Amino acid sequence: MFPNKKAVDPKVTEYFDTMTAYRPAFTSYDGGVYEMELTRAAIHSFASAVSKLKPEFVGSAYQNLGNAMAFKANEFMTTSKFLYRLATILSVNTTAFIIPIYKKDMQTLTGYYPILPTGAEVVSVDGEPWLRYTFPNGDRAAMELSRVGVITQHQYRSDFFGEGNGALNPTLSVMDIQKQSMLDAVEQSATIRFMARMGMEMRPEDIKKERARFSADNLSNDNDTGVMMFDSKYAEVKQIDSKPYTINTDQMEQIRQNVFNYFGVNEDILQNKFDEETWNAFYEGKIEPFALQLGLELTKMTFTENEIAHGNHIMFSSNRLQYASNATKLQMSTQLFDRGILSANMVNDIWNLPHVEGGDERYIRKEYGKVGDEDAEGIYQRV
Repeated sequence: MFPNKKAVDPKVTEYFDTMTAYRPAFTSYDGGVYEMELTRAAIHSFASAVSKLKPEFVGSAYQNLGNAMAFKANEFMTTSKFLYRLATILSVNTTAFIIPIYKKDMQTLTGYYPILPTGAEVVSVDGEPWLRYTFPNGDRAAMELSRVGVITQHQYRSDFFGEGNGALNPTLSVMDIQKQSMLDAVEQSATIRFMARMGMEMRPEDIKKERARFSADNLSNDNDTGVMMFDSKYAEVKQIDSKPYTINTDQMEQIRQNVFNYFGVNEDILQNKFDEETWNAFYEGKIEPFALQLGLELTKMTFTENEIAHGNHIMFSSNRLQYASNATKLQMSTQLFDRGILSANMVNDIWNLPHVEGGDERYIRKEYGKVGDEDAEGIYQRV
């Protein structure tokens, strides 16, 4: 389906040796990290923010690919969808894989694809590390590790993969128990239960018939009086007051904070009511590390060492000022435009306005002149 250079299942000689002596193998997590409402919301907030990152190809190599990546990462995904899915996979599995997509000539790089294998392992092929991955349908393929992008978080024991989200399992278990107990409480509150003691000896089959009759006469919808009646053959009829246990507010808030701390979000981020300070903290603590790691991985798998030495690299940027207040935007626009740091189009980006013709020119304040222009009287100053 995806034409990859050397994407085959090679002859494996052994598992690739690592300094930690830890077997370099990865298995996807099949638990409930993405099935819980709160954890999915946390992952969605992170992935949504990541999907807005802008890829930038710096240098002269692969400029056609860079132009294409501004809109789509592969034949099936826009760049936004690619970034969203990659961030989601990383959050759920703590390891995400990116493979390069080539044309039929197996030489021309056309894009990138985030794969989701059920397992992967680093194996040795003639002394070179290869990544061999297995998909849910049982298909397997492999590629040189140098050509694969591997993004991780919570990386500790393995030299290649993340640790997984096992540390979150106790919180997930409590969340699941709480959800079940709440559903049980609702169901039980809608059910009237009684315990009746017969005042005489009866055969088991007669007790069964009497129980059905008593229920039909007193507990069915036909009884619209609200009054229960029973005769002298019952010594006692007592309602059972069932009180299912539910976690109190303080305990539930602690569970929420555990999830927020683990995923690096808070309620303001989840509910989109953050201010610029909250957003900047979220960006620097969560989004920027991902953008940096992704840029480095794509650079490594795209360019040769010689191309990298000549300044070619890939980075992901974000217009962080789009979440600033209007007062902050105005101050930044004015101050940085006057000093020739921002062009008119850069200022338009801050205000989410379209670019204008000639908007890439920069000006510096001295009666405002075009950068690079000077007249005899020195009215304009070169930056």
